[in-house]
Amino acid sequence: MTLPRFDQIRPKIEQHIREVKDFPKKGINFRDIMPLFTNPQLVNELCVVIADHVRHTVGHVDSVAGLEARGFLFGPQVAIQLGVPFVPIRKKGKLPGATIEASYVKEYGEDRVEIQEGAIKNGDIVFLIDDLLATGGTLRAATDLVVKAGGKVGEAFVLIELAPLNGRSKLPDVNLTTLISYDSA
Repeated sequence: MTLPRFDQIRPKIEQHIREVKDFPKKGINFRDIMPLFTNPQLVNELCVVIADHVRHTVGHVDSVAGLEARGFLFGPQVAIQLGVPFVPIRKKGKLPGATIEASYVKEYGEDRVEIQEGAIKNGDIVFLIDDLLATGGTLRAATDLVVKAGGKVGEAFVLIELAPLNGRSKLPDVNLTTLISYDSA
């Protein structure tokens, strides 16, 4: 289910996404969301719309978890709107203290993400947020991490999905919402 407000905000957001050809390497067309942050009112409106979406589709959530790094740009604001804690999901070695980790495969090897122990409690319903779904490896690892910590992913949200990379196929058990889907990667 998509709220009508997503349909209203989508064109405004699309106007602020810049395509950068051959970045970070030849053959990749990077979707740059940073121009969006030149319009703080629009960023705020987007976070309010996402929070409203969570209230109407997921209902109760215990926390919002954002993936490093651009999930950190939206996650805390959505968490504030919902009145719940924000849980950062970071690359291995970036969080102090005891952590829980999950691994994922990238095109050139394995990587790991982690959260601090106790950030997600048994039975917690977590809303995951990130900027981009490409191959699905990072979001799959984040989902596994939430479950490993004792939580349940109520929904995952990405601003952009690169549909040809088929990342959605790695998340058959996740209710996934995408604001903008591109037919080319």
